[in-house]
Amino acid sequence: MADRASTVSEKLADWIAGLALADLPDRARAGCADTVLDTVGLTVSALETDYGRAVRTAFADPGEATVFGLAEGHAPEAAAAINGTCGHGEDYDNTFEGCPVHSGVVIVPALIAAGERYRLSAADVAKGIAVGIEVMCRLGLVAKKTVHGAGFHPTAILGTMGAAAGVAAARGLNSVQTRDTLGVAGSMAAGIIEYLADGSSTKRLHAGWAAQSGLRAAALGGAGFTGPATVFEGVHGLFNGFANVREADFTPLVEGLGERWEAGNLAFKPFACGTMTQPYIDCAIDLARQGIRPEEVAAITCEVGEGTVHRLWDPLPLKQHPPTPYAAKFSGPYCVAAGFVFGDAGLAQFTEEAVRDPRVLELAGKVTYVVDPDNPYPANYTGHVRATLANGEVAEARSPCLRGGTQAPMTREELAAKCAANLAFAGRDPGAAGGLADFADRLMGGEGPLDTTSLRRLGA
Repeated sequence: MADRASTVSEKLADWIAGLALADLPDRARAGCADTVLDTVGLTVSALETDYGRAVRTAFADPGEATVFGLAEGHAPEAAAAINGTCGHGEDYDNTFEGCPVHSGVVIVPALIAAGERYRLSAADVAKGIAVGIEVMCRLGLVAKKTVHGAGFHPTAILGTMGAAAGVAAARGLNSVQTRDTLGVAGSMAAGIIEYLADGSSTKRLHAGWAAQSGLRAAALGGAGFTGPATVFEGVHGLFNGFANVREADFTPLVEGLGERWEAGNLAFKPFACGTMTQPYIDCAIDLARQGIRPEEVAAITCEVGEGTVHRLWDPLPLKQHPPTPYAAKFSGPYCVAAGFVFGDAGLAQFTEEAVRDPRVLELAGKVTYVVDPDNPYPANYTGHVRATLANGEVAEARSPCLRGGTQAPMTREELAAKCAANLAFAGRDPGAAGGLADFADRLMGGEGPLDTTSLRRLGA
């Protein structure tokens, strides 16, 4: 087909169908391996939570596919749904600075399940992981703030498309089958952000649902089921439906495919909460390290990006007293207060006990915000916290970027330590993190068959 007549999905499909794992540069390969390490450890840490047990009960379909950290097998779609939901459950998983999409917890579960269903090689699965992450992140560059602004969760909507693309790549579907896979996936995308109202668990499900939807879309597209070729840009397409955008600029999605790899530009979280709060927590920790005590604080003001207000700051009274530990993860006031009081915001700072700590709640009640019109979000995630003390003195702290992001990346050693801590939090042997890191490197190196045996034990 002539390029001038190609739709967006056709351009993507042509690239995907012609890609080989050898085309993946080292930086992108390393980013994908780190994603596997981070994602699997996070999944295991959430298996015995209330939502982890619930999703395992709901998707108990038997089969041979792997739920990370469990001995018993599940149907591939069920395993993908469980792994994605548990991996995303604590909002501690990787993200992307062009748009806060969580690619790891969608793409890794989808591709491991696809590998097991279709008996794929490690090289096939590795290629699918790279493609899925790349497509998901590039779609985020197109979406920016628009999907969130329309009331949907970008990880849910864009993740379905990324998972479908990744599974199509891993299976070696041709360009027509891949185009149809993407077209079908557009009708499987779903995920509203109303969880913000009460801290309920639906956001957690979005990653797992997108993962299993990608599997099903590729099954249909691969079998000859057709989908609209204009799924992205059409009058009734994905961006009109989920972003209220009639004429999106798809240049970031289709330009430089194979030359520029966003899969090497992933961000990994040092804190177990929403992406946009992370620099503010670093600022709060910095203020506490200056010797300021919580009882000395009269007020704290955070300068924030306008696009974060409806998720992290409004309505302010609710955010200052979050109703659940999960709601606290999307509360600017709580996250700032937790960083100040506890000196951290890991898994232990988002328990029932922690979010009821009177010291934290008292300080959170003093935390407010103002919109900074010059805040660069979502192009960059910065933090600025100003504390007014009871004696009238003012102390400030700034964070120029997201720690763990492209400007201040976490090392492999730091990611392995994070994984070990997450395994220990779940009562598993933290030493299993080393073996998991080795598995991730072998997988992304495309070595031999896909062997998931080690993923079932993981320190049990």
